[in-house]
Amino acid sequence: MTKPGDGDDFYRVNGAGEMLVFSAADFEDFLVPRPDLLPVMESELKAVIRHLVEHRWPFRLHATYDETIERALNVYEEVNREIPFDGLHWFFDHCETISDRNIERVKALGGGIAVQNRMAFQGEYFVERYGSQQAKRTPPIRRMLEMGVPVGAGTDATRVSSYNPYLSLYWLITGKTVGGLSLYPEENQLGREEALKLYTMGSSWFSTEDGKKGALAPGQLADLAVLSADYFSIPEEEIKHLESVLTIVGGKVVYATDEFSKLAPSALPVSPSWSPVKEFGGYAKQPTQPAAASHSASCSHVTAPTHGGAQSHLQVMGEFGLWGLGCDCFAF
Repeated sequence: MTKPGDGDDFYRVNGAGEMLVFSAADFEDFLVPRPDLLPVMESELKAVIRHLVEHRWPFRLHATYDETIERALNVYEEVNREIPFDGLHWFFDHCETISDRNIERVKALGGGIAVQNRMAFQGEYFVERYGSQQAKRTPPIRRMLEMGVPVGAGTDATRVSSYNPYLSLYWLITGKTVGGLSLYPEENQLGREEALKLYTMGSSWFSTEDGKKGALAPGQLADLAVLSADYFSIPEEEIKHLESVLTIVGGKVVYATDEFSKLAPSALPVSPSWSPVKEFGGYAKQPTQPAAASHSASCSHVTAPTHGGAQSHLQVMGEFGLWGLGCDCFAF
């Protein structure tokens, strides 16, 4: 039986989540109204949380809306009175509409909040449904930091976004969607160093590796990247086009291009073979000629349902039928 910590520095078990029970899942499609979770949510979630705390398993829970967070915290506090969390690392993913009161409750239980750049893609939908005033603190990252809660940044790859961290950093710094809509006032935007720390040192807390990775320091893991331009000095609009030209993991070169091309290891085969990555060429690069889509790739996007409902999530046609893309909210 596996347990937290099993594995190595490259691939290891961190804990449980993020869909601990289906009845607690408040799927985050801002094109439709907030879902009301079933009354059975508390009893089902409590059984799982109690089991995890008893066995000292770190855990995480997908929670978009404050209404979900409120109910989950009620469960956590009840379990904590019976079996103290006592420093166990746990956190919520997303927390777009979390209230100050519930941020305080997260802190009191020793939890953290992992934020992702969903609003960079769904910001316009959120404003249309809930208004620009509510969007100004969706999510309230500055308030989380002010209240002393551990915060880590990610992308929600590959469901909401790609794994590209620079698009997420652009959103944190500028407060803009990919469509150019300004969501946040200056007080809810982050400085470049501050945003980078959330992605590196901040995120290390969530895998219980704070002090072991996230900084260029003696004794920490030798993982680093040399970028295509200076992150700290280029215009804000260019941040989203940054790429790595040299990536080192565990002290070994795993990717190299441009002036570092001679250091590049042999390319890994693309799997599945129809993946757009095979022809993509990079986030900021345009292919010299359009790539023809294979039959499999062409079939991977399912058209909207005929009854007129919104088709909100990508599904893929596989050998045995349709399957949906899951939510890996902490892909760094």
